[in-house]
Amino acid sequence: MCAADLRRRGLVGAAALGVATRWASAADDSDFWRQWRAGGCVVLMRHATTEPGTGDPPEFRLGDCRTQRNLSDEGRAQARRVGQAFAAQGAGAPTVRSSAWCRCTETAQLAFGAHSVWPAINSFFQGDAGPAQTREVLQALSAHRAPGNLVLVTHQVNISALTGEYPAMGELFLTRPPATDGRLKVLARQRP
Repeated sequence: MCAADLRRRGLVGAAALGVATRWASAADDSDFWRQWRAGGCVVLMRHATTEPGTGDPPEFRLGDCRTQRNLSDEGRAQARRVGQAFAAQGAGAPTVRSSAWCRCTETAQLAFGAHSVWPAINSFFQGDAGPAQTREVLQALSAHRAPGNLVLVTHQVNISALTGEYPAMGELFLTRPPATDGRLKVLARQRP
């Protein structure tokens, strides 16, 4: 079994392989791009790598990036790699929506150049709005169809609630609505 198969199956982490996380080779990620080109996809992207920490500081204010846990230099480079991969694949500019958190808006801007904020995908890590937000997102996505593609730049808690899977920072889950049994099925994954 090749290293990419082991990573994809979660049997060996990138650190154990002694390689930096990066986009998979063309052969490994062809399914991601094939499905993307078919249209009707929703890509759930966890914001890129941040400065160390969990959640946000106690004095956190949504409108003030200085009070939040923000992208690290590596996270900014990671977001740029995502944009470069989409450009290299000739994947076109998708519609991009972002959480209002600065780490998400910066990821979206660096990767895709444009985005709009959608409060339904704001973090609910330190609140109890998770089930209501998840229902709102699933309901809105149920009408999404080809040929358009959509990218949602959001948080681990949101993506896990929508899919039942845990994304790494900067990881992208390709899904195609509608949801089955209240969850979106992850059809392909990429990690910059």
